[in-house]
Amino acid sequence: MIDFELSPVVREIKRLSHEISEKHIRPIARYYDDQEHEEIKETDEICQKRAEVGLTMMSLLKDSPGDNAAFLGLLTTEEYYWGDAGISLGATKVGLGNAAIAAVATEEQRNRFMEKYTAMAITEPCCGSDSAGIQATAKLDSETNEWILNGEKIFVTGAERCDAVVVWASLDRSMGRPAIKSFVVEKGTPGMTVTKLEHKLGIKASDTGSIVLEDCRIPYDNILGSPEIKQKTGGFKGVMQTFDMTRPLVAIMAIGVARAALEYTKEKLIDEGFTFPYDKSLHELNYVQKSVLEMEANLEVARLLTYRASDMLNAGLRNSLEASCAKAKAGRAATLVTQKCVELLGPLGYSREWLVEKWMRDCKINDIFEGTGQIQMLIIARNILGFSRDMLK
Repeated sequence: MIDFELSPVVREIKRLSHEISEKHIRPIARYYDDQEHEEIKETDEICQKRAEVGLTMMSLLKDSPGDNAAFLGLLTTEEYYWGDAGISLGATKVGLGNAAIAAVATEEQRNRFMEKYTAMAITEPCCGSDSAGIQATAKLDSETNEWILNGEKIFVTGAERCDAVVVWASLDRSMGRPAIKSFVVEKGTPGMTVTKLEHKLGIKASDTGSIVLEDCRIPYDNILGSPEIKQKTGGFKGVMQTFDMTRPLVAIMAIGVARAALEYTKEKLIDEGFTFPYDKSLHELNYVQKSVLEMEANLEVARLLTYRASDMLNAGLRNSLEASCAKAKAGRAATLVTQKCVELLGPLGYSREWLVEKWMRDCKINDIFEGTGQIQMLIIARNILGFSRDMLK
């Protein structure tokens, strides 16, 4: 029999993470939503609290071989995003670029860069979800043994606050996807400039910016993976492994935000006299009861898909299909759940008196970044049908 009960270790880590969100993240959520681009002065305190949970987790895992750090990482992420998405993205010292380093870097590069808060620069004015259309270039100066990067990147999460950026660029645009590689550019490197900070619908506590690279020179050893261009096992395939790692994380972020909205909404409805019986058929329930139970079911489906994708990754199995399934389901479900919560709570749900309208704004990004829901559907279809990118666009 499959057992979905959480172990004592998992419950304790979940409790500690939730406590951080409840005491240190949720209380400042509205302020930093209002003060977009303001530096989060509580960052060090929040990061310290998270680090303490991490140390506790590693200590407890020594006596609990049935649990794994990857799964616990998902649980803590859900709890932090239950507190607030923008704060959790902004008050951190680990970025999406760190996932790229973990996926394809050498041991020496991990030692150099993993302690840095590293952003990821993929999207360009000419290409978004179609990462194969990247126009940024990287040329090797054989005299100095340096890479010279040129191009423009937009919608870079953590562009202003990061310590380094993983930049996707092409060694030879005529070679297509296999020539796309990733490079680590440290903050302050001449030739890399943050040119703009975006004003966004949600996650306003997190800085999102544009970066311009103009003859930006970096050391030869800052390329992640091999510089060799191979048609069948090219660099693009290597850097795409990053998404297999990050899409389950994006999915659990969405679930955390939607769960916050649903729990809050359910509490308010219970205060108004609503009950939510689980032992009755749907035809016996009223509209509000059906809506809440359907939302809970949708989030549970998304959560289980996400656990599956993460578990496969932890086991060293290819999880491209499962990661896209989790991301597509969670992004869509969270969007619908938070919208429904605003609807059920009426004018107060739409007002700024409660955080529900903020959660609706915050979670929409999870259906967009790391590959839109539509792109995930294409990936899922290609994997199931065995079609190549050229066969199904």
